[in-house]
Amino acid sequence: MHTAARHLVFHGAIVLLFGLLLGAPYAKAIRRGAAAHIVNSWRVAHLSLPIGATLMLATAAVLSSLAVPAWVMWLIAVALTVSAYGFCVSTPLAALSGQRGLSSDGAHGLGKLVYLGNMVGAVASVVGAVALLGAAFVSL
Repeated sequence: MHTAARHLVFHGAIVLLFGLLLGAPYAKAIRRGAAAHIVNSWRVAHLSLPIGATLMLATAAVLSSLAVPAWVMWLIAVALTVSAYGFCVSTPLAALSGQRGLSSDGAHGLGKLVYLGNMVGAVASVVGAVALLGAAFVSL
């Protein structure tokens, strides 16, 4: 297994555990009768982070079989890792602050950090997906 793939497995495991642990504040928000948008924000954090971790683990499983240079494997691994950590920042902060982080307009305090985390996560995930698609194509 390529070193980049091993890094994806390691960071994927961290993100998976973090996302699963966010089930506790999600359950607490439900039990205390928090506003629907807060409960939904905790649900998004609890469910989306393990999905991102699963993507990282699945990519790690095939990364070494792609016929691309090592730098492309590293680009994919780093992009997916940065994306996952961006969302590890933004999703729980969105639930804590009540901010959605979809725009920087009018955002203040934690809202700006939620927006930044979302943007880092979104851009890095697109970079990783495009690099993975290109690697898959040249490996046909």
